[in-house]
Amino acid sequence: MKAVTLRNLPPELARVIRRQSAERKTSINKTVISLLEGATNTQRKKQVSLYHDLDALAGTWTEQEAAEFEEALAQQRGIDPDLWK
Repeated sequence: MKAVTLRNLPPELARVIRRQSAERKTSINKTVISLLEGATNTQRKKQVSLYHDLDALAGTWTEQEAAEFEEALAQQRGIDPDLWK
């Protein structure tokens, strides 16, 4: 598509766009496109995110389960002197 020029952008809106651009570490152009896509519910084909396969499990253990896991890890981390002879 051709370039679009926005005139008379309200100062507060311009500040929000600049701030979001800085937070996302993307260009103002990409930020504006993303905001427009969100507002119009039209999303480009998104890239596959890496390393999100265990997100649903994060924070689901009880304190007891976490302690048991740490104990099991501590046992596995032990060094067997007989193996180092």
